[in-house]
Amino acid sequence: MLESARWGRETRLIPLKDENPTRTFPSVVILLIAANVVAYLYQSLLPDSQQQQFVYTYGAIPVLLLGKAKLSGLVPLAPIWLSVFTAMFLHGGLLHLGSNMLYLWIFGNNVEDTLGHFRFLVFYLLCGLIAAGAQVVLSMNSAVPMIGASGAIAGVLGAYYVKFPTARIRTLVLLLPFITVVMLPASLVLILWFLLQVLQSVSAVGASSARGGVAVFAHVGGFVAGWVLVRRFEPRRGPRPMRWE
Repeated sequence: MLESARWGRETRLIPLKDENPTRTFPSVVILLIAANVVAYLYQSLLPDSQQQQFVYTYGAIPVLLLGKAKLSGLVPLAPIWLSVFTAMFLHGGLLHLGSNMLYLWIFGNNVEDTLGHFRFLVFYLLCGLIAAGAQVVLSMNSAVPMIGASGAIAGVLGAYYVKFPTARIRTLVLLLPFITVVMLPASLVLILWFLLQVLQSVSAVGASSARGGVAVFAHVGGFVAGWVLVRRFEPRRGPRPMRWE
């Protein structure tokens, strides 16, 4: 789940909208949002007795991906590595889904505009793969399914940080008991979010692998992947043609 940047228990930053127009229609972002919503609706309409089985089949489980164990009563996806991709489209509840899709909508359209539709889709899936890999490596004994688009979306945030650091983000600031909306640079909003993930990942090292929770290692890995890869995915633009008069 993509948690909003926060410090202390009573302060939180929630991005609402960016002031960063695009030149092209964000068709891939919209398709990704639609796919996530459809997957959630299908999952939520399953009988209660089948929902857990569904998550354990299509979620990415570190001990299964590494071949370290088998879970009794579970029919895993075959081949098992496909679960890394199917897990990107599953969510644990409306808040989980809504927060992830909000971040994808705010920050994804500009990254898609920069990379182009097909490159953006490959970039998104690759960041999700790297994010899942980071979570698996750092919680390799976990039998808890990883689900959610947040690792891939973290890659989008890393790309946005590189390409649009000065873009203005309309941000809801919860400084209880005060609530206000301010314009903040994207670099500030995103670096605060990233530092929160790093701090949480440090505290998560050595924690029980049997517990669920936020996949913070995936967030850190995805953000770094997006930050590193975005310039490699940018289409090369040739020199501007000369005009003769």
